[in-house]
Amino acid sequence: MSQLAIFGGEPVRKKLFPAYKFIGEEEKKEVMRVMDSGVLSRYLGCWHDDFYGGPEVQAFEKEWAEYFGVKHAVAVNSCTSGLMVAVGALGISPGDEVIVSPYTMSADISAILLYGAIPVFADVEPEQFCLDPESVRAHITPRTKAIMVTDLFGQPYDVDTLNAIAKERGIPVIEDCAQAPGAIYNGKFAGTLSEIGVFSLNYHKHIHTGEGGMVTTNDDRLAERVRLIRNHAEAVVEDKGEKDLVNMVGFNFRLTEIQAAIGRVQLRKLKKLLDDRVENCHYLAERLGKIPGIRVPSVRPGATHSYYMQPFLFDEVVVGVSRNRFIDAVRVELPATKLRELEGQQIGVGYVKPIYLMPMFQERIAFGKSGWPFSLATGDRAVSYAKGICPVVERLHEKELFAHEFMRPPATHEDLDDVVRAFEKVFEHKDEL
Repeated sequence: MSQLAIFGGEPVRKKLFPAYKFIGEEEKKEVMRVMDSGVLSRYLGCWHDDFYGGPEVQAFEKEWAEYFGVKHAVAVNSCTSGLMVAVGALGISPGDEVIVSPYTMSADISAILLYGAIPVFADVEPEQFCLDPESVRAHITPRTKAIMVTDLFGQPYDVDTLNAIAKERGIPVIEDCAQAPGAIYNGKFAGTLSEIGVFSLNYHKHIHTGEGGMVTTNDDRLAERVRLIRNHAEAVVEDKGEKDLVNMVGFNFRLTEIQAAIGRVQLRKLKKLLDDRVENCHYLAERLGKIPGIRVPSVRPGATHSYYMQPFLFDEVVVGVSRNRFIDAVRVELPATKLRELEGQQIGVGYVKPIYLMPMFQERIAFGKSGWPFSLATGDRAVSYAKGICPVVERLHEKELFAHEFMRPPATHEDLDDVVRAFEKVFEHKDEL
């Protein structure tokens, strides 16, 4: 093959990868129907029939609950909001501890901090990248009041083991399912595998309403508390007759009628979009997995994967080049993706920096100058955020893991062949790196 593009050679591909764009005529029609109705939102922040929102929001919630086989679905304006109301609905209080993954979106952590709770980071599995149950078990203390799991990249967490640990200790589990809509574990959808699940409808998720989210639960009481916190709980509780005032400080986390109408159409597209994505991932896995030193991580037994991103594991010893140097060379061989040009090529090393290494945790500063809520956990209650506390996640992030988004439909096998050729070209020239 020709000279590597990183050294000035011709790249494997110059044409932008196709955009993941599935807002079509159906969504436009529904948006105009809502626009013509004149009702863009129907929430009232007081105890009234419209406290629960307008017809589109309520229809979207009903259809979501039916699709995922769960009793309650509550629409919110983002997954971040959904995580916040989930933590609040469970009654998490200042000084409580919540065990969480260090390899996740920072929104998981901000939701915990919002209620004055202390994030405690457990390590992740080396193969599936979700919370390691044994690490979770080792971090449980009498102050542990919840476990927040993340279905990372679209892989459901170790449901049986983690739920059993949680049940044994009487600890609820919050499932961050932002990346795994449609994934299944033993016949049940991800996002419905614990006491409360949270989905994302952000613009780069599987289906989207621009911004938005959905909270799911089979617990009637929990669902009602979620609805209260979503919509100015403090203004509602007296007239509603709500007696439990714990965390009944509410927000405006409401989804609009237009977003709900879009979401109803998008939900009907999920299975096809997911099937295409999974098929493309299998196609790439078969080909990239043949390159020495690049390994396809396993999918958990009994589970399906929804591939928000497709992860791979890199062995620097086998390849003879560092992961970072190798992937840097691959990136230069490939172009960006339409509508996301400013983000560069949709492939990168690691995922997010382990959360506990963020300045917030290293300096123990969140709300106010005194370091609240970290100031609530001092002396023998102090939680460590030192480098080295989660060795698996640090190794994955620094040396082994890389992930990409090239498989998103409408990418074809021809598009993916260019990705394979880029990897093969770099591997052939690896000694030059």
